[in-house]
Amino acid sequence: MANQNFNSFGRMGGVADQATFDVGLRAHMIRVYNYMASGLALSGIVAFGLFSSPQLQSIFFQMGITPGGAVVPVGMNILGWVAILAPLGLLMIASFRAAQISVGGLQAIYWSVTALMGVSLSLLLFRYTGASVARTFFVTAASFGALSLYGYTTKRDLTAFGKFLFMGLIGIILASVVNIFVHSSGMAFIVSILGVLIFAGLIAYDTQKIKEQYSDAWGTQMQDKVAIFGALSLYLDFINLFQFLMSFMGQQRD
Repeated sequence: MANQNFNSFGRMGGVADQATFDVGLRAHMIRVYNYMASGLALSGIVAFGLFSSPQLQSIFFQMGITPGGAVVPVGMNILGWVAILAPLGLLMIASFRAAQISVGGLQAIYWSVTALMGVSLSLLLFRYTGASVARTFFVTAASFGALSLYGYTTKRDLTAFGKFLFMGLIGIILASVVNIFVHSSGMAFIVSILGVLIFAGLIAYDTQKIKEQYSDAWGTQMQDKVAIFGALSLYLDFINLFQFLMSFMGQQRD
């Protein structure tokens, strides 16, 4: 596929140029995965820091005591809502102003998004046992590795599949909003199943798309931006797959 993309953009089709392109593609994918892994690590550090520190918890959450005596978040304060909603605003800025934002600006947005995501992820640590969170994380990581490898190596064009997945994503978002008001356990279960399937597919699709974007950006100044956007898309796929799997594999605290 790399060879097909490489030649389709009118590059010099020689063997040496193709070898240079392939080496660059591998380096690009490693960079994307490094960005993504670092973002996950930052989110995990923030989440664990909030879970472990009552002082930090009071900054973002309204805390209460369960009948069993555990101190848990019972609501969000203003800063908590800002921390949870801010990533959406940052993602919109990055999407609509990608051409105007510098590489350094995109990096700042990426690290801000991944750090702020740690605030919402910390809620999982209050709800589920640490063992089940760790177990689900490793299952997610293994699944991500297999799906991303498929997306990288397959010769099949996943473009049509990606459009189908995007429509499914819109569907589960709307269903989730409706379920806020109807509180249906059956709908929540269906949304979780669809969420796992959709984000599993998006991992493969986005990996292939990152390869294609590299073909477009090869030899230009856009390569650095493409790497950041690629890492962000895979990061979000991983986080969403992890959260949906937690609804099946997570063991709630007493």
